[in-house]
Amino acid sequence: MVLEQLAFGLFAVITVGASLGVVLARDVWHSALLLGAALSSVALHYVLLSAEFVAVIQILVYVGGVLVLITFAVMLTRREEDVGEVRT
Repeated sequence: MVLEQLAFGLFAVITVGASLGVVLARDVWHSALLLGAALSSVALHYVLLSAEFVAVIQILVYVGGVLVLITFAVMLTRREEDVGEVRT
């Protein structure tokens, strides 16, 4: 019982932290990666609730589908001057 509560607390902190990172990150690529972390931790919440089917659907649809779509959109919409730009 205590172990389940500790796991829930850990995944809740990860979910909230990654969600805040999605909103506060300046780079779209980092926002997409943090969105993947947030959605994966939500799937772990479903596993803790013994809803394994919903967790698998969460991974397949949201992490596998939506995140890949966002990743391709970010990669394909970069401007030419952004590609060669060196940040200091």
